[in-house]
Amino acid sequence: MRVFARLFCCWLTLFSVPSFAATVADLYQVREPVTSQTPEERSAALGRALDTLVLRLTGDSKAAQSPALAALRKDPQQVISQYGYENGPPPVLVVDFDPVSTDRSLRQAGLPLWGANRPAILAWWLNTSAEGASLVGDAQASAAPLQRAAQRRGLPLRLPLADLDEQLLGTAENLGAGKPDALRQASERYAADALLAVDAREEAGQWQAQWRLWMGDSREQGSAQGADADSLADAVLLAVSERLAPRFVVAPGAASGKLTLEVQGANLARYAEIGRLLEPFGAKLRQVVGDRLIYEVNASAEQLRAQLALAHLQEVAAAPPEAAQAPADGSTPTLQPRGDVLHFRW
Repeated sequence: MRVFARLFCCWLTLFSVPSFAATVADLYQVREPVTSQTPEERSAALGRALDTLVLRLTGDSKAAQSPALAALRKDPQQVISQYGYENGPPPVLVVDFDPVSTDRSLRQAGLPLWGANRPAILAWWLNTSAEGASLVGDAQASAAPLQRAAQRRGLPLRLPLADLDEQLLGTAENLGAGKPDALRQASERYAADALLAVDAREEAGQWQAQWRLWMGDSREQGSAQGADADSLADAVLLAVSERLAPRFVVAPGAASGKLTLEVQGANLARYAEIGRLLEPFGAKLRQVVGDRLIYEVNASAEQLRAQLALAHLQEVAAAPPEAAQAPADGSTPTLQPRGDVLHFRW
């Protein structure tokens, strides 16, 4: 109680925190197309839905075939809270998985998990067909395949407005450039963590795309193809998910030991934000000293750095020992700097 009383006293003034990462609200819901509502088709669709969810939560295309999940694949309903049908076309089986039992089953199988707090991705997506070239905008009908694919792959996807200025900017030349310099300024208004540039083309009834992804100092790229706009969007976002997931997944027992994290410059809003970011690591708040939060987390240093980058925290050097004296008000002193302590600030 002393910790939270101190939080309230120190952070009476609440102000907004610039953080772009998004929480995927429907992470445990899978929409699986079906051909009928027969028991046989329903059973097959529930199995496919489980495979989709396992890939979404682990970022590993082979995870669903793990021998440790054999019993779960045989009876997916043990982690399903409810399911129902929606009329198409095509008809869809909507499956809601229980987050607690699903995560527990995957952890017991030794699989890594990617939490619901994920980097927000701004997609500059150019479609070129016999009818011409057009940048996909958030309110356009052409955005629907991208939005369906983003939901299926568990990615927080944002699209530009695609107004006239952005249509002139979203050219194949700019989207295919090695650096996103031409798109950077226009992207700032959308407050995203990652930038995805896709040059998609339809030829002879088939879709192909070249894509590039920038997040921080890293760059990924690849190609994809599909029979239609939906399958192409799904192929691109699946590839993006598989590239991003290794930075954030937390495997049971993967961390060599507990780390101590000190976050400077906190207030009440930032306390709530850091709590969401650290949730996958089983973080425990150990101390509050002024505007500093001190946590104990189960993660590797690399995982922790990647996760905190979503809130744009900056890593800083440890304070010198003489700066870590007991506070004048007699409260509990902060932990002394050690090699297993990471220091960040806003």
